[in-house]
Amino acid sequence: MRPDFETETTPYVALVFAIFAASTSAILVRWSQAPSSVAAFYRVLFTTALVAPVAVLRYREEFARLSSRDVVVAIAAGVALAVHFAAWFESLNHTSVAASVTLVQTQPIFVALGATLLLGERVSAETVAGIAVAIVGATAMSFGDAGQAPLSDATTYGNALALLGAVTVAGYVLAGRSIRQRVSLFPYVTVVYTACVVALGVLVTAQGHGFVAYPAREWLLFLGMAVGPGVFGHTVVNWVLKHLESVVVSVSWLGEPVGATLLALVLLAEVPDAITVAGGFVVLAGIYVTTIERERRNGVDTEHADLEVDPEESSTEG
Repeated sequence: MRPDFETETTPYVALVFAIFAASTSAILVRWSQAPSSVAAFYRVLFTTALVAPVAVLRYREEFARLSSRDVVVAIAAGVALAVHFAAWFESLNHTSVAASVTLVQTQPIFVALGATLLLGERVSAETVAGIAVAIVGATAMSFGDAGQAPLSDATTYGNALALLGAVTVAGYVLAGRSIRQRVSLFPYVTVVYTACVVALGVLVTAQGHGFVAYPAREWLLFLGMAVGPGVFGHTVVNWVLKHLESVVVSVSWLGEPVGATLLALVLLAEVPDAITVAGGFVVLAGIYVTTIERERRNGVDTEHADLEVDPEESSTEG
C-alpha cells in the first residue's frame, strides 16, 4: 500500500524546512549586539505574540479542556527551553566554542534515554548507531570550526552549563512529543512560549539588562529571530513531534549547524575548513541512518499488522 502523503511525507518535509529555519538563528545572533539573554527573551516574546492570537481565536475551547497535568508539563517544557537558552549562551563565556557546541549537541543521547524510559519508544541498535554517527559529525564540525580561532581553557563550570543545555533541550523535546499526541499545536506552544518568556524575563532582570534601550536594527533582528527560528523553526518542530518519534526529531536537529555553516558562507563569507565540511556530511549520514531505520521499523510493524487474522473471519472458515 502506498504511504499516505499527509502522515508519511509531510512531516519530513516540514522537519527539513524547520531545521533550515532554525539555522538562521546563529546568523541573526551574530548580527545582534544585544545581550544574549535579551535577544532570547524578545525572540520568544515576539514568537508568542505571533502564535497566541491564533490559539485564542481558534482553540479557545481546547484551552478550557486542558488538564492540569498537561498545563504543568507544558510550563515545565517552557522553563526547560529558557534554561537551555540561558545555559548554552552562558557556557560560551566560560569554555571553548568547540567544547560548548559538542556538549550541547549530545542532546539526542538524553532524548533516546528519555524516549525509552518515559515514552516507551523503542530505540533499536541501528538508531543508536545513527545517533552516534551524527554526534561524531557534529563534534568534527565543532572542532573544525574551532581551528579558525584560539581556544580558551575549558572549565568544569562552562562544560557543566553546556551539558545542562543539552539535558534541558532534551526535556523540551520529550515534553512536546508526549503532549502533542493529545493537544493541538497552537495551545501547546502558547503555554510553552509564555512560560519561557517569563523565565527569560526574570533572567534579564536579574542580570540587570535593560528591556527597551535598543536601536531599530536590533528590534528588526529580534523580530527576525521570532519569525525564522521561532515560528518556522521551533513551532514547526513541535508540529512534527506529533507525527515522528522524538529520537528522529532530535537527531535531525543536529542538521542545524550544517545549515548555519552554509548560511555563514553565503551571508558572512565564513569559509568552512575541510574538517567542518566532512563533519557536515557525517551529520547528514547519521540523520539518514536514523530516519531510514525508523521507516524500516514502521514498515515491518505495518506488515505484521496486515498479517494478523481477523478473529471473525477465522471463525467462519472450514
